Amino acid sequence: MAAPALAAPLAAGFADAVHDAQRSFAAVMRAMAEPGLAVPLASDLDPPAPLSREAAACALALLDYETPVFLDAALSAVPAVAAFLRFHTGAPVVDDPAAARFALIADGAALPDFGAFTQGEQDYPDRSATLIVQVQEFGAGALTIAGPGIKGHRSVSAAPLPADLPARLAANRALYPLGIDLILTAPGAVMGLPRSVKPVMED
Repeated sequence: MAAPALAAPLAAGFADAVHDAQRSFAAVMRAMAEPGLAVPLASDLDPPAPLSREAAACALALLDYETPVFLDAALSAVPAVAAFLRFHTGAPVVDDPAAARFALIADGAALPDFGAFTQGEQDYPDRSATLIVQVQEFGAGALTIAGPGIKGHRSVSAAPLPADLPARLAANRALYPLGIDLILTAPGAVMGLPRSVKPVMED
């Protein structure tokens, strides 16, 4: 009789839990304060694929036992991802995106409809969802945005993302102070697109 297969060892969390979490949190906060700016985010995490190092660093810095998290199909298909997040953050993993305070999206091109997530409440707009979205790269020039934290306009690019992202951001901005926030992660960096940003349409 064959011996039962051993479970894969759980991937380690931050080497220095306090300081690594603080550095990751500071990078995310700067990214949200200066929307569209690619902020360096170094991480030596080795999370289970397809969860990236940068998205894992954001998750470990932001999630706790009071923040239900939703995983998209690619991430939820790998039980080790949920186990990694539960062990290192205590966050409950939920199947209903409307019940999540955070969501992890493995493929920016497959970004779900924003309406699937909680948009907050008039008296408690902070009860909305934040989406941590993995993309392959940041650049410049594809999308122009304006809003708090941006002097004039800022030209940004992140790929892959849906072609209708400008329309989604415009609709999201129209809900302000409600709406969802986006945290984009790429190799070595993080970028914020909070609900306060609006796309600038070219004439």
